[in-house]
Amino acid sequence: MGINFAQELAVSGGALQLRTERTRILATNIANENTPGYQAQDMDFAAVMASAQAGADGAPQLSGDNGPLYRVPFHPSGDGNTVEIGVEQAAFAQNASDYQTSLTFLSMQLKGIAKAIAGQ
Repeated sequence: MGINFAQELAVSGGALQLRTERTRILATNIANENTPGYQAQDMDFAAVMASAQAGADGAPQLSGDNGPLYRVPFHPSGDGNTVEIGVEQAAFAQNASDYQTSLTFLSMQLKGIAKAIAGQ
């Protein structure tokens, strides 16, 4: 009986992939804090993961209904920029913590598989 690594690591690997993509989106928002007309984006992590688990291949996809969403600002600026640095920094910090958690889960799964292979 073989181990299907793709199946065993699908959820944790997919979560890590999505956290990486969200980090990119949030970093882009922060970098464009002073760009007139820039529209801040984010993603609905839970919706994308639920969609991936319901799908046939289980791979998370950021497209269509699960694509990046535009953030609605609490205090719109006069130049049309919707980036609010405090909101973005808080989201970035929370995402970094969630990324570390996803990495820990993936590491624990790999250690468990290694123990099973070693017969421990």
